[in-house]
Amino acid sequence: MRVIIAEDQNMLRGALSALLDMEDDIEVIGQAENGEQALQMIVELSPDICIMDIEMPKLTGLDVAERLKEQGHSCRVVILTTFARVGYFQRAIKYGVQGYLLKDSPVHELAAALRSIHKGGRIISPALSISLWEAENPLTEREQEVLKLVAAGLSVNEIARKLFLTGGTVRNYVSEILQKLEAKNRIDAISIAEKNGWLQ
Repeated sequence: MRVIIAEDQNMLRGALSALLDMEDDIEVIGQAENGEQALQMIVELSPDICIMDIEMPKLTGLDVAERLKEQGHSCRVVILTTFARVGYFQRAIKYGVQGYLLKDSPVHELAAALRSIHKGGRIISPALSISLWEAENPLTEREQEVLKLVAAGLSVNEIARKLFLTGGTVRNYVSEILQKLEAKNRIDAISIAEKNGWLQ
C-alpha cells in the first residue's frame, strides 16, 4: 500500500517513515510538514492512505479529512494523535476518518491497523476509545456557570458581583477551567466546551 505521512515534527515524521518503509507491504511515497502540503500531495500522488497529525500549520489533519470527503477522494485518512478530545473524535467520524490512533502505539500495531484500514476496516486505539466514550464534562457546575458568563461577555468583576464571589475567586475558577480544558485562553476554553457540549 502507498502511504503519505503528514506531521509537523520533522524527527517524528522521519522516524515513522523509516519504520513503516521497513514493512514489506508498505511504501511511504511522500512526507508533508503541514496540512496544505499533505492535501496537495494526496491530490497529486493518489496514495491509499494518509497518516496525519491533528494539529498542523496551515490546515489541521481534520481540515484535510473534511476537504477529501467534500472532493470524494478515495484516500483513506488515519489520524495519529496525542489528543483524546471528544470534539476532535466527533469531527473525525463526521469526516469519514478510518483510523484514530495514538502516537505512542508500537509501529507493528500501526502497521497492522493500516493493513486493516486498507481492506476497508475502521480502527480506533482501545486506550482512546475508552477515554472518548467515557468522556464526561470535567467542569464542576460552578465552573460551567462561570464559563457561561465569560462566554456572555461579562468581566471578572461583573461575574463576581453576579455570583456573590470575590474577583480573586472568579480568576481562580477561570484558571482552573483553562487547565482542565487544556485551553490556551478564554476564547479557546469556550470553543472547547461548546464543541464537547459542556456549555448547556
